[in-house]
Amino acid sequence: MTSFVQPAHPSPADHLAATTPFDFNQRTRVVYGCGTFSQLGKLAHEIGGRRVLLVTDNGLRKTGYCDQAKNHLSAAGLHVAVFDQVQENPTTDHVDRCVAFARSANIGLIVGLGGGSSIDCAKGANFLLTNGGRMQDYKGVGKANLAMLPMIAVPTTSGTGSEAQSFAVIADAETHMKMACGDPKAACRIAILDPELTVTMPAAVAAATGIDAMTHAIESYVTTKRNPISHMFARQAWELLSSAFPVMLREPENLDARGKMQLGAFLAGAAIENSMLGAAHAAANPLTAQFGTKHGIAVGLMLPHVIQWNSAAVGDLYRDLVIAAKWDDAETNRESAPYRLAEGFTEFLRLAGMPVSVSQAIDVKADGFALDRLAAEATQQWTGTFNPRRMDVAAFVQLYRNAL
Repeated sequence: MTSFVQPAHPSPADHLAATTPFDFNQRTRVVYGCGTFSQLGKLAHEIGGRRVLLVTDNGLRKTGYCDQAKNHLSAAGLHVAVFDQVQENPTTDHVDRCVAFARSANIGLIVGLGGGSSIDCAKGANFLLTNGGRMQDYKGVGKANLAMLPMIAVPTTSGTGSEAQSFAVIADAETHMKMACGDPKAACRIAILDPELTVTMPAAVAAATGIDAMTHAIESYVTTKRNPISHMFARQAWELLSSAFPVMLREPENLDARGKMQLGAFLAGAAIENSMLGAAHAAANPLTAQFGTKHGIAVGLMLPHVIQWNSAAVGDLYRDLVIAAKWDDAETNRESAPYRLAEGFTEFLRLAGMPVSVSQAIDVKADGFALDRLAAEATQQWTGTFNPRRMDVAAFVQLYRNAL
């Protein structure tokens, strides 16, 4: 007679009821592999639009990727207008300049080439070119009434996962606070993931974007909106990213590691699309807005403290991630797992030479540094509302204090 043994610990699927609601529509076609960048012209021709707006930054001009993209598109018979003035953490001003540049070009297709800043700026321009108004009008979800232009994303970093999302994250030029502007119509039709394009990233950028991607995977795995689809994407992303990150840092030319990072970043972005983010991103954005802390640094130094803060609520889920990273085995318990996950992530920060505390990143004795002010702004961040443990001003004050 066959006997069945009850598992000692729940599997990842056990954390989700069969009735967990979700609405899944994978809107973005993924073309992955070394050399796929060369298919840009053919793919753009397939989805229509004979006049293309190529949105990128000046750094991509220097690498030659901008010229290569233009050549691929021109070879397919397309007319290309290049806007290369995107800057890090694009603001409403950057989007407005992009729109002003594009208005007279009769654009039928948009290509975002670069990091998340270029892709987000391209998405933001798409909102205004097709639906008018100001970027602030689209803060939130589903506020674009008219059809939007088809868009192709070609990421050259492995971090934001913007190519997998229908959100453009744009900072208000006056307040410097980031706005998440989302609409299903803003999702990219195609994402071209060519690992070869990420090899030219400066080491500091590769580290910060990799950390950002890992925070996406970890946070999206435990949010209140988590569901079977987001779990699938987030767990696979974390497995890829956690195994490849140290290899990428040690061997920058390793295309296998680069490919895992790029695919992991995309899958983490797809997880965000299905479950959103949490308190680490909510706490990081005020650090960027007030002190100019780079996003990957800010979210990275906050995440270990958020993990420990959330441990009582989602210890079993953090246990899944510890096991997925092969940092421990099935005997890991839910009480110790969050601390093991936080420690492992902190080691990644140290390996990358990044700050592990707020005081290492910011002069906390400078005028203007105030925990209550940071906390008040963090509570205004949409992502914090999806954190598995409820966040208010007092909670964020304590979180920042723990991170000092």
